Amino acid sequence: MQVFLSALSDAALDTLKVLPILYLAYLLVAYFSHSKSGKFTRFLNKSKKAGPLAGAFLGCVPQCGFSSVMSDLYSRRAVTLGTLIAVFIATSDEALPILIANPNFIVDLLILIGLKIVFAVAFGYLVDVTISLFARRKKKEESEPILAEELEHGHDHCACHGHGDHKGHCSEKNIFLDALHHTVNIALYIFFATLIINIIVEAVGMDALTSWFGGNVYIQILLAGLIGLIPNCASSVFLVELYINGGIAFSAMFAGLCVGAGVGLIILFTKNIGKKKILENISIISLLYIFGIASGMLVSLFY
Repeated sequence: MQVFLSALSDAALDTLKVLPILYLAYLLVAYFSHSKSGKFTRFLNKSKKAGPLAGAFLGCVPQCGFSSVMSDLYSRRAVTLGTLIAVFIATSDEALPILIANPNFIVDLLILIGLKIVFAVAFGYLVDVTISLFARRKKKEESEPILAEELEHGHDHCACHGHGDHKGHCSEKNIFLDALHHTVNIALYIFFATLIINIIVEAVGMDALTSWFGGNVYIQILLAGLIGLIPNCASSVFLVELYINGGIAFSAMFAGLCVGAGVGLIILFTKNIGKKKILENISIISLLYIFGIASGMLVSLFY
């Protein structure tokens, strides 16, 4: 019971901390979505090329609010896969606040942010360029943002795609309620996913997880990447604390934080639903892990 109560408390706190970022992000999406002047259509079309760049900077915002929002938008094809990958790689969840709280690691913090942006942009564009080179014209047309397509046909459905209450959530005057609706919906996923993971971490214990790491930096990188796949802020906290205490190298922490997209991974599986989509989600996570490990290996060569 004590383990459950502790996990419940941590899950509630983690969810509350991410709510402001989630709401602001969805408010921005709702603003563009409810515009009848075609702003959202133009925004999506222009952002396809600038998507990975914008995603890299959005992902740097502490906590995993933007990774969750981008997973939701990707499920509706409002952003490209490269943009999603860029946001995932740039996301550091709770790592930034912890490093900021430790003045001795400010240089490491700046290097971490800078390298994350570089790798996020590089891998994001690599994915988008590769898809554009090998995809057929028909496939490219099918991958056009659903939201933009609906606006072009005069349907102001946008950010409320998948919700039947058009008047209740899609009124241009109710963008605040629309953003709140989506925020609460995603927050519920975050809470229950965090609760389950916290129970597992509480039961297993951090000491047991720490014992996995050895002195070999390459093994550390591979294991840190696996820890990063845990869709919870506990993984980023664990990796940073381990680095601060000398348990792993900077490159291992970096690899784990590049893989760690927080609860954005949970949102991807809960929103991007379908038989083929499951394989797609697994492929995205595999790709994220490969990019994270590659980033860590490259960083280990000079830092």
